[in-house]
Amino acid sequence: MTDPQFNDLVHSPVRLRICALLRPANELEFATMRDTLRISDAHLSKNLKLLSDAGIVQLRKDPRTSNTRMRTWAALTTEGTTVVDGHLAALAQIAEGSF
Repeated sequence: MTDPQFNDLVHSPVRLRICALLRPANELEFATMRDTLRISDAHLSKNLKLLSDAGIVQLRKDPRTSNTRMRTWAALTTEGTTVVDGHLAALAQIAEGSF
């Protein structure tokens, strides 16, 4: 069981949705996340960078892309999974009124 730990960075609505999307997946491609979350490239990119800088998300460029753009893939890091699980546990405590 994960210790409840509220995380201000993850709590942002867009970043929380990104983490929730990545949580059950091994890795997701940028366009898939953008389309699923219905946000702009710039908004997704900015928030992925914040999560990556904090060590919550790992970003990878795919050099095997057939066109001139390299595709970006994202995944939660091991630390990121712990942070997200802790944040979700803290939210559950808040919802139960037992914080």
